[in-house]
Amino acid sequence: MHKVQGPIRAINNRVLVSHMHFGEQTTKGGLIIKTDDGTTRGIYPRWGKVYDKGPKNNDDYNVGDWILIEHGRWTRGVELDDTTIRMVEAESILAYSETKPDDVQIGAEYRDGEHATVDPSSFVNAS
Repeated sequence: MHKVQGPIRAINNRVLVSHMHFGEQTTKGGLIIKTDDGTTRGIYPRWGKVYDKGPKNNDDYNVGDWILIEHGRWTRGVELDDTTIRMVEAESILAYSETKPDDVQIGAEYRDGEHATVDPSSFVNAS
């Protein structure tokens, strides 16, 4: 990961996000959920907080809102002021919420024997 200093802005309709979680999680009840990144079970959309929107992005969500991003549709991160920032294409955003999703938010899982996927409609908070 590279360290960046100074302001960073999104271009065109791109979105910059922060606060994407990839590691171990602990629920409010104290259950520890091990990291599943890099496994079949780890293939699901992830939430991120909008850090900046490009000038051509006219979507309804705003800076500070939480967006649900299609699996794998984000860049590697850059460190900016002790925060990891990633770029996302607007077409990869499945849903948004003005408030941070509570607890562990992965979604309803479906198994076909080989893949674990989620139903994005379980997250919908869009107009």
